[in-house]
Amino acid sequence: MIRLPRRYAAGLLAALGVTVLLATATACGIRPTDVPVDAGPAPTRATCDAPPGEDSQDSEVFLVCGSHVNPVRRPLSLGATAQDGAKIAGALLSELQSAPGRNERDAGFTSEVPADLRVSGPVGGDPAGTLRLSERPAALPATALVQIICTFAANESLGDGWTVMLGGPPDGKQDRPKTYACSTATRASPEEAQDTIRRRINGP
Repeated sequence: MIRLPRRYAAGLLAALGVTVLLATATACGIRPTDVPVDAGPAPTRATCDAPPGEDSQDSEVFLVCGSHVNPVRRPLSLGATAQDGAKIAGALLSELQSAPGRNERDAGFTSEVPADLRVSGPVGGDPAGTLRLSERPAALPATALVQIICTFAANESLGDGWTVMLGGPPDGKQDRPKTYACSTATRASPEEAQDTIRRRINGP
């Protein structure tokens, strides 16, 4: 019987182990490779399907899903504030700032509206129905601004289903209120529509 030195015996056992592993992988149909395999992105549950409203009196707010801004219905009663546009706008703004519910999260909805943003009513000289934000509209992220425009415009006490009058803090002519439209194009891609929104904000 031939006795191999211990270090040679250990090396031989290691080599045999690698051979066995390669043979097993080949037998299972797996081809060994040194190149990392990109299996693609992990599967997602996002569907952008808005959860159904629970009541015909639910209020509509606009949230973000992927690169789009879409409506969802929230059980928000505005009956007590129906004659006060600023209070209605404040309640809707709070909904935009609150965390999406579980069903909304599962569908892929989020919100980009800043938590510290506030809204108030018109000041002297403003057209009737004007809503003043605590930040200039031009300073808001495009997606957040589209959320606000569409949410306010959809409420019959604030807009006409299509447009709403918005301004920033009343600190000068640069913040004159302007009419903003909730268009299909801005909802579909707020970031791509950002230049159009800013031209509207800064235009005459």
